[in-house]
Amino acid sequence: MYRFLLTPRWLGILATILVAATACVLLGNWQRGRYELRHAVNAKIDAAATAAAVPLGQVLPAPGTAAGTAGAPPSADAAWRRVSATGRYDTANIVLVRGRTVDNQLGFEIVTPLVLDDGAALLVDRGWVPSVAGGAYAQPVVPPAPSGPVTVEGMLRLSESKGDAVTRAADGKLETRRIAVGHIAAQLPYPVYGGFVAVDKQSPAADPTFVPLPVDHQNDWLNFGYTIQWWIFAAMGLAGYVWLARREARDRAGVAAGPPTDSATPVPPPGSRAAERATP
Repeated sequence: MYRFLLTPRWLGILATILVAATACVLLGNWQRGRYELRHAVNAKIDAAATAAAVPLGQVLPAPGTAAGTAGAPPSADAAWRRVSATGRYDTANIVLVRGRTVDNQLGFEIVTPLVLDDGAALLVDRGWVPSVAGGAYAQPVVPPAPSGPVTVEGMLRLSESKGDAVTRAADGKLETRRIAVGHIAAQLPYPVYGGFVAVDKQSPAADPTFVPLPVDHQNDWLNFGYTIQWWIFAAMGLAGYVWLARREARDRAGVAAGPPTDSATPVPPPGSRAAERATP
């Protein structure tokens, strides 16, 4: 009944479905890997929220001595750790990171280099301030930074991957769209550590104008949903092949049987009107 499955047409259908199902399984496995990676990051963020800060040098190596260069980025284990560092803010090289939103309101994140005792600087995201009436590109009012030694604590973050151009305004402030450590470091007169810190505690205390940055967890459930979706597609392809094969087998069986044969013409019972009409 199923010998037709060995014909070139059906072998081609099978090969196509197997290739498609394999691709779906591989894509599902890739999304599962993304889910596991993002889930691990979320777990680190949750753990860091209550962990004690450790000195920066314990988790991030110091950069080289060349000015305008960035050091090695944080390792996977170091990223999202709570760290502490002490230095002085370089208010001559404040970085305005535009186009940032908090509670659906557009504003700027204020990044200021913290120059440490070793002469290198750590980029510190001091917080968020709203845009002024001039719009997204108009410079905000930047709260002043402490003039003396400052100790900061916060999560160590990776450089943002999509680095935009860093420009310097007439008042000396730097402006950019992303916190790309390498791009920012190229505009500074000292070496820069390879990650940046989103401060959540500062001594002396930060200006109350700053809005603390919310910690956004990565959407790992989106990847989990894609994983299930791709695996369902693979199963649907195989199930569809079985359904088509069974339908083809039924159709072929019906053709082989031929049309139903009529039985002998029934004889009407005596005395019925049909019998009278049939009598000559």
